[in-house]
Amino acid sequence: MIGLELFNTFILLLLVVAAAASLWVRDLLVSAVVFGVYSFLMCLLWAEMGAVDVAFTEATVGAGISTVVLVATIFNLRRKSND
Repeated sequence: MIGLELFNTFILLLLVVAAAASLWVRDLLVSAVVFGVYSFLMCLLWAEMGAVDVAFTEATVGAGISTVVLVATIFNLRRKSND
């Protein structure tokens, strides 16, 4: 039981770090990738809690499709300034 609580604490700590990192990063591409990591960590947490259907949905939509759409959008953006 101690191992499971330790795992939950570790995942929650990583979730907070990933959420803060996605807000503080200046590069949009890195922010999108960190958002994908956040979604994958949420998927792990949902699966550990026994909500496998929610975990599968989070993995496909959150970590998969959303990250791909964000990265594709970032690559298609045109910058107006060179700062």
